[in-house]
Amino acid sequence: MRKLLNTLFVTTQDAYLSLDGENIVVKNEEETLGRYPLHNLEAVCTFGYAGASPALMGACAARNISLTFLTRNGRFLARVIGEDRGNVVLRKEQYRISDNERRSALVARNIIVGKLYNSKWILERATRDYPLRIDVDRMKRVTASLSETMKLVRNVEDLGILRGLEGTAAVQYNSVFDDLILQQKEHFSFRGRSKRPPLDNVNALLSFAYTLLANDMKAALEAVGLDAYVGFLHRDRPGRASLALDLMEELRGVYADRLVLSLINKRIINSKGFHKKENGAVIMDEDTRKQVLKAWQERKQEKIIHPYLHEKISWGLVPYAQALLLARFIRGDLDEYPPFLWK
Repeated sequence: MRKLLNTLFVTTQDAYLSLDGENIVVKNEEETLGRYPLHNLEAVCTFGYAGASPALMGACAARNISLTFLTRNGRFLARVIGEDRGNVVLRKEQYRISDNERRSALVARNIIVGKLYNSKWILERATRDYPLRIDVDRMKRVTASLSETMKLVRNVEDLGILRGLEGTAAVQYNSVFDDLILQQKEHFSFRGRSKRPPLDNVNALLSFAYTLLANDMKAALEAVGLDAYVGFLHRDRPGRASLALDLMEELRGVYADRLVLSLINKRIINSKGFHKKENGAVIMDEDTRKQVLKAWQERKQEKIIHPYLHEKISWGLVPYAQALLLARFIRGDLDEYPPFLWK
């Protein structure tokens, strides 16, 4: 199991990262904002355009510390990683599965079962915790439908049918997502998913959280020797980390959606941290991004019992655990891929 180290998030837009001995130095023009020992870090994410020195990029690559560059809104730009030491036999089998649509569907359907199961229990927990504040009957109808869809998904061997069932289930889940927002309703409401760009405060938060989850999942897949860009449900597209997007599906709700709901319902963030641009895009200010990142890092430290491994691990290790289980399946050590089933 991979040890959970720290991720350094640099949110100052004009910050420049350089190397001084065994330390990362963060500067804004001539002012030093901080120094961080490399041996304490697993990854670095920087939001802005000033960049990093070649010496630092080389040091991070040599120590297998991923260095990710994002826009101020959290859109992925580039990622610097070290020498690829992936298992060639493992990757060749991954490519064989990806090239065969039926074999791909057999893996993808387990991922979708995990996504639907987790979505169902997010809603079920809401009916248990807030029966007087939400429409319980409406929620129960959606969870019953998700259960029926799961039964259908388990027998699907066609990717097209699988995508159709997943899409229908996503619409049902999204139809009641707004009911889970219990505070600040005048400023945080969900009327549907908008991505590029996000058109409201909730979608801005969701997009940012999904970007963070995608980066964690890519790092996890690379750590176990898999190719993050060759997926099973999401097909090949230049520049798209398809396998990372695949494994994200079962974790979106329990890992990202629940964090966003917590930030809103606990009033950790508020509407003052969001601004609408002329094209309708909603962006977060720097302070709000910092609050989200702080909550993200804290959530990653929380302990859970992994439902398949039956081991106590932190939330931050869940992507690595799932990547490892997928690698074991591809090697033939497991009969099928076991999705993460949260309850």
